[in-house]
This record gives sequence, C-alpha cells and structure tokens, in this order.
Amino acid sequence: MLILVIQFYPGSAQDQLPSVNQRIINYVDGVIGIRVGRGECWDLADEALMRSGAKFDKSSKETLYIFGRKYDHRKEPILPGDIIQFQKVIVKYQKGNTIITETMAHHTAIVYEIRENHKMNLAHQNTSRIGKKVGISEFDLNHIQKGKLYFYRPIPSD
Repeated sequence: MLILVIQFYPGSAQDQLPSVNQRIINYVDGVIGIRVGRGECWDLADEALMRSGAKFDKSSKETLYIFGRKYDHRKEPILPGDIIQFQKVIVKYQKGNTIITETMAHHTAIVYEIRENHKMNLAHQNTSRIGKKVGISEFDLNHIQKGKLYFYRPIPSD
C-alpha cells in the first residue's frame, strides 16, 4: 500500500505564486483546446517553460526531463505551474460501479490547480481522454497504486 503525505499551497495560491509559475499558468490558459507542438505530453511543458522565461537544459538525454528544481512533495508545497514527470504510474479508482485503471508509463503534466484532499487539476496533452490537444483533468494522488512521480519547480532564467 502506497501512503502519500502531500503538502498543498495554503491560501490564495494564484496571488502568491512565484512569477515564473504564474507565467506558466497564463500560457496554459491560452492554449487549452489547442495542440502544442506535435501534441506530445512533453511538448506542452517544453513550450510553457520556454515562453515563461524558465531555465530548461535540453542539451542531453540526462537533462531532458529535468524541468527545474526537483523537490520532495512531502516536504514542500505543490504549486500551480510546477511540472510532474510520471514514471510507470498506475492509478486505480472507482467511479460509480466501475473500477478505472490508468497507466502512465512515461508522462509529463503541469499542475494547473490545487484542490483539497490531495486532489489537483493537471494540464496536459496526449492522453487517452483528452487526445493531442491541451486539456485539464482531475488527478487524485490518493489513487496512485504504484510508480514514481517527480515534482519540479520551474527556475526563472533571470
């Protein structure tokens, strides 16, 4: 059994966000329903970081999926505009009488909104539900059965 202790951003998060995170959210707001790049999940994070003025080292395979400063989500609050890299994640939950299982073998998403009780809305593309256009979907950390999540805080390039 996987137990997660998550710290969420208190208060009015949108008013207190680091400016680079706010610029990422502003960018996402402008591309909802539009395909970014080739429509791959990574393309949305790449474009959001570039347009927000964040540092992003794409020079090698070792740095390609490092979207900022990696942090432990059990020790620091998760913020809108942060980026999550999913590795071999399996999510399982019940909706009505149906048990739903989703697999995210290798997926990138942007935290769009923090909700209560370990829930958040993610901005992403290239999913079975959303397709190749940017969309927002609910994600509940309590539903993770296995796999790893890596959280990144964007770093301003100034």
